[in-house]
Amino acid sequence: MSDSIQLIEESFAKVKPRAPEFAASFYQNLFKAYPEVAPLFAETDMKAQQEKLMNMLMLVVFNLHYPQNLIDTLQQLGSRHVQYGALREHYPLVGDALFTTFEQYLGEEWTREVKQAWVGAYTDITAMMLAGAEYDGEIVKLEAPGEKRSTSQVSPTQDHKAEPAKDNINGPILGGIFGVAGLIIILLLLL
Repeated sequence: MSDSIQLIEESFAKVKPRAPEFAASFYQNLFKAYPEVAPLFAETDMKAQQEKLMNMLMLVVFNLHYPQNLIDTLQQLGSRHVQYGALREHYPLVGDALFTTFEQYLGEEWTREVKQAWVGAYTDITAMMLAGAEYDGEIVKLEAPGEKRSTSQVSPTQDHKAEPAKDNINGPILGGIFGVAGLIIILLLLL
């Protein structure tokens, strides 16, 4: 088992017993830091949304060894998020709120290595969701520990399938499909 997968699994196991609190804190952090996304949730049952967030996080974490199980799900999720009004610019905001929440719940156990594992996973998950959303052009990437935010160019087509990451931090974690977290872009299930 790769170190990144282990870090993600272990860190998630520590917050999972407090799932309802964690999910509520995530949305509080998201809306506090980025109030511009709150209107996307105006008609949303937040308790149900918080459960969806945790279910998606569990799905991702439990499939780190079987990333092929997530490709279609994440691409469909990305496509649905376009209908909800989510923009590609929202993805890093969700990631930032997620990482802030992990830091709050893990404290000193939110190490550089743990953050790097989650950032890698979230970055790859975001790429898959964006491929399903069929956004063209620039994608905003999350900052890894010690880095500034950067961008990359993509032009997904309707038939686009995410390709394995060759140089991502956590490529081995998700079999090269997610460079690993965001894992959790699925978090955009949040939107």
